[in-house]
Amino acid sequence: MQIISDRLTSRLKIRYLVLILQISKQGSLTRAADALGFSQPAASKALKDIEEIFGSPLFSRSPSGLTPTPLGELALRRARHMLRDMDNWGRETEAVLAGHTAHLNVGAIPSVSGRLLSRAIQEIYTLHQVTISLHRATSDQLVKLMRQRELDCMIGRATVIEADDKLGQEVLYSQRPVLIANVELVTRLEKENISLKTLAAMDWILPSFATPTGKMITGIFIKANVPPPFPKIETYSADVIEDVLQTSVSFLSLVAEDIAADICRNRKIALLPYQFEERLPPISLITQRREAVIPAEESFADILKRVCLDFVRV
Repeated sequence: MQIISDRLTSRLKIRYLVLILQISKQGSLTRAADALGFSQPAASKALKDIEEIFGSPLFSRSPSGLTPTPLGELALRRARHMLRDMDNWGRETEAVLAGHTAHLNVGAIPSVSGRLLSRAIQEIYTLHQVTISLHRATSDQLVKLMRQRELDCMIGRATVIEADDKLGQEVLYSQRPVLIANVELVTRLEKENISLKTLAAMDWILPSFATPTGKMITGIFIKANVPPPFPKIETYSADVIEDVLQTSVSFLSLVAEDIAADICRNRKIALLPYQFEERLPPISLITQRREAVIPAEESFADILKRVCLDFVRV
């Protein structure tokens, strides 16, 4: 009797994976066939072939349409991973054909300086001809993409990694939180006795309370028995923060020190002289745990660590 792994190797086709994902999305074989441009008989035969390979139905009928069986859920999960790997393979192939050595999908949280990232990306290409696709999002969003294998690595906070995640991590540097505001507001506040109670009553730009920065600032105020500020603008975008602060004399924001250095290059914005004892969770390089090392990833990690060290010294 032919075992399932042999049937998968000899009979599974890429279009079968695309079909079962579309069936799951549409809840209907007919709609899935229409979406993919398959005839109904061809789609029915393909689904029959797939289920013969696995030896059991992948979908069951319900009032809401076709729903995955437990075996179907497994097949869908594996299909997503395989198609993502195919997509990455295609990008890497295009990079090599264009004269580059490899291509990496890298994630970075907004609290990582754009200057740091630009230098690392420029160096990996100059030294190794490796191209980079950069994805900006929060740590939890990027870790989700890592789990789905849409990213090769990410630069973020490891506090969101779960015990069963097959991810490696290495601390790159620590970050100190600082307050920034319009120069006029900073000048006025410098003449006053700044307290958390004073700050809590002001207009704030903050990231979501679910982010490490949001959680940290909530903890700071609660520890001091002061109601935490509720942000009038909730964002982690450095561009938005800079745009608001340069035009408004009522807002302030808490950001990582290196991000503040980037934003304060705009002379209309300055640091508020208030020191926090707390530190943000460190910035880490989070990687996929692989059976074999990928040279491009290893080279990028080495360059990133060196660039981070230079930034910390500055």
